[in-house]
Amino acid sequence: MKENKITKHKARHGIGKTLYTAFLSVSLSAVLVTPALAADTVWAKAAEIMKDVYNQILLISTIAAIVTASVALLLMNFSKSGKTVEESRTWIKRIVITWAILNGLGFIMSYITPFFSGGQWTP
Repeated sequence: MKENKITKHKARHGIGKTLYTAFLSVSLSAVLVTPALAADTVWAKAAEIMKDVYNQILLISTIAAIVTASVALLLMNFSKSGKTVEESRTWIKRIVITWAILNGLGFIMSYITPFFSGGQWTP
């Protein structure tokens, strides 16, 4: 009876192969690391990321506010039930207040915080 070479072959992980793989991983990781010198400072990059995230949130919230306010207005105008009309008015008020708060945070971050740069009031 002949033995199949594929079933006879067993995967062997020797210490040399493991050390070589570890050495290769550490050596190649230096190639894959992005230099940290590309950014001005960590805080400048963090501020840039926060502004980008805030702009995306504001964009999404504006679109969501327009869509939900439109639905509430349609319900308010075409509903025969007084309860639905009152609920639509309350939802429109909530939407407007929330949208105003989100835009107000942007105003504070853009125009008020530069006065406090460095932790001190600089008029």
